[in-house]
Amino acid sequence: MENRFDFLNWLAHDMSIKILTCLEDISDIARVSCVSRSWRQYVIANGLSKQLCLKMFPQLSQVDHVVESTYGMKESAEVGSSNFMEWRSLEREHRAYAFLARGCTTFPVRELILEPICASSTDNYPEESIHNTLEPRDRVARRASYWSSKGQSNPAVPETLLYKLAGDLCVINEVSIQPFQAYFQWGLPIYSAKTVRFRMGYLQSPVDDPVGEPCQDSVDDKFICTYTSQEFPMAQENRLQKFKFPEPVLCIGGFLQIELLGRVQRQEMDGLILYMRVSCSDYGTTFITSIWC
Repeated sequence: MENRFDFLNWLAHDMSIKILTCLEDISDIARVSCVSRSWRQYVIANGLSKQLCLKMFPQLSQVDHVVESTYGMKESAEVGSSNFMEWRSLEREHRAYAFLARGCTTFPVRELILEPICASSTDNYPEESIHNTLEPRDRVARRASYWSSKGQSNPAVPETLLYKLAGDLCVINEVSIQPFQAYFQWGLPIYSAKTVRFRMGYLQSPVDDPVGEPCQDSVDDKFICTYTSQEFPMAQENRLQKFKFPEPVLCIGGFLQIELLGRVQRQEMDGLILYMRVSCSDYGTTFITSIWC
């Protein structure tokens, strides 16, 4: 005990930072800040909780500044020095990012989709509406339950589905999609996309009629994307397919858009017309039940 020393005072600043940034759990950062007053000041001054949070969720790099609610708190009317105000700002960031990182890593596994907003196109509305993608059953009242796009002669024309999630901040690990197999058509064709991509973000203004006819053109102008995934290949199989992100993604804004890219199956009755039909399923921290491509 007589030979104890504080390594933060003995090591160079860069070496101390390198050691502490190896911590990968926000709880460890909190424990470090509780060792002593000087360690707490070191953690806050160097923004260690912010660095770890941004490492976990790079999407937060778009945050401009932190505003802390003062409801129920006594705010000092005294204006301090610039150093004091800067320190208060660093403390706010420390609390905010530590709270956010903790909250985003201790979430319960749950379904995240709150409601469907609209599809880029719908073949027969409302019988083949996007609302059918949240129905876990293949058939409802003796009728197949699925979403179907309009036909296109060009297989490169994409289709998109937009959903409102259960919160403005959601952590998504994976999305599961099951292409639909038309059991009522000759040859039992599977309507699947070649690849799928996911975009997350928010709407600048409300959608005029989210439960009416397809409104994707107006929504695209309002949708601000904060994250775009890689393209995932989709198997031409009637099974639940999981598309797992390399790292958990923080959806800022609470909207998820599914982009179905590349049409594969022709519908015999239309000749060259190609359709996409999908049904989605919710797994892990994702959403989705059934989608026809």
